[in-house]
Amino acid sequence: MKKTDNTSTTLILIGVMVSLLLAALDSTVVSTAMKPIIEDLGGMAYYAWPFTAYMLCSTMATLICGGIADIYGHKPLFMSGIIAFSLFSMLCGISQNIFQLIAFRGLQGIGGGLIAASVFTVIADVFPPQKRGKYMGIVSSMYGLASVIGPLAGGFFSDHLGWRWIFYMNLPIGIAAAVLIGIALPGIKNNRKSLDVLGIFLLAMGVIPLLLVLSLAGKEIGWFSLHMNLALLFSVLVLIGFGFHEKRAMNPIIPLSFLTNRAISFSFATAFLAQFVMLAAIVYLPYYAQGVMGISATASGITTIPMMLALLIASNFTGRMISKYGKAPRLSVVSFVILLLGAFLLSHIGAGTPYVLIVTYMSILGFGIGMSMPIANVNAQNACPPPQIGTVTSSVLFFRNIGGTVGSSMCGAVMNEGLTKGMSNLDVGSLPDTVTALLKNPQVIINADAVDQIRTGIPAILVDGFNTLLGQAKEVIAMSVDHVFLICVAAGILGIVASCLMKEAPLLWKTKP
Repeated sequence: MKKTDNTSTTLILIGVMVSLLLAALDSTVVSTAMKPIIEDLGGMAYYAWPFTAYMLCSTMATLICGGIADIYGHKPLFMSGIIAFSLFSMLCGISQNIFQLIAFRGLQGIGGGLIAASVFTVIADVFPPQKRGKYMGIVSSMYGLASVIGPLAGGFFSDHLGWRWIFYMNLPIGIAAAVLIGIALPGIKNNRKSLDVLGIFLLAMGVIPLLLVLSLAGKEIGWFSLHMNLALLFSVLVLIGFGFHEKRAMNPIIPLSFLTNRAISFSFATAFLAQFVMLAAIVYLPYYAQGVMGISATASGITTIPMMLALLIASNFTGRMISKYGKAPRLSVVSFVILLLGAFLLSHIGAGTPYVLIVTYMSILGFGIGMSMPIANVNAQNACPPPQIGTVTSSVLFFRNIGGTVGSSMCGAVMNEGLTKGMSNLDVGSLPDTVTALLKNPQVIINADAVDQIRTGIPAILVDGFNTLLGQAKEVIAMSVDHVFLICVAAGILGIVASCLMKEAPLLWKTKP
């Protein structure tokens, strides 16, 4: 750890916050602008691939970054990440077809992964263990801030300047972040001698197919299809080989000792479970807002703002509590109890639930998720030797990313199963087959304009029956969302168990830094 003066420390903190905000904004902004992007570039069949390419490359870059940075230093990789993210953002903006956009999004994801891993590693390098919690909470809150301003920024740029500007706007932010980090962050290089190239290769070959099938399951490929089973089998076999290799490697990319250290391994588990719930909420609460409350697609992204504001507050609060008192396992238990309460309440919402109650439930859930965010990073970092700070930080972020991918996929399967069964059992009454077929399509129900057009196009004598069937369809959507949050309840229970098993990093918390 290299000491820095107060001015440099402040500049570093601003730099890492701006850098993480840059990367975190990207997903929320791009999701808002995908409709005009597809309208301009075409390729509706490849709608999900700009997200999938970014996620795959970002996750792999995050995981590999730590081991490389522990050898060559964190500053070069941090700067490389900012530059790569900014450069390929600009190339995304000048894409002329969907395939160019997918390719540049993947390369942009490499930069985003390097930024995410470097940010939390730099906090551990610059601040002593007794202060890490406070600053980890501050920096983690950038995810909440990005989720608040991202949909607004995406909508504004798409509506007034064109979708390409959502990528161009990253360039000045990236330049500002690079200048701050370049000036203020000292170069820190560790003494590990060699890079585990074979370990990196085996890890990539094992993880990429796993992430790919999880992100595409239920969409491009069927659950438990031949393709999925073969990809999963291949991943498992390669990862087993990776584990045997890591036992013999001089400088393993992920030391297996991490898995036997309860302070680290259960930090991985809590990071996985918290992100599992967070991604499920981000994806399916807007779906509820569109399908049940009749809110437009653009406005539905704003419905998660109360949850993200609570996340931002809780992340800062918990970080300060860890710095002052320690007690990471106890705080983790509290965070998952609150998360469990929020998920349980959201699992009982219906078509008639008042909006104020939904906001309250979302805020409770967001507070629980926010509390958990700094805990996993800080406890894992404090439990490992300084030369492995980058590796353990990357590993926490990797498990966090995997949790989000698994959560969105598993909850998507539960959601689709509930919609399919529920819509097939609707009482259609005397409505024409063409109308009932439309109302049994969830994609029609979540489009308020389409519903209004159908209503105005039918005879007045059928309007009452139409409204009754629409109400039934909304109840099916609400019930399906309830099932998603029952899965989140289970994740919350597992999070409490993992928190109870978590060991606090062996630090003398009362020692003054």
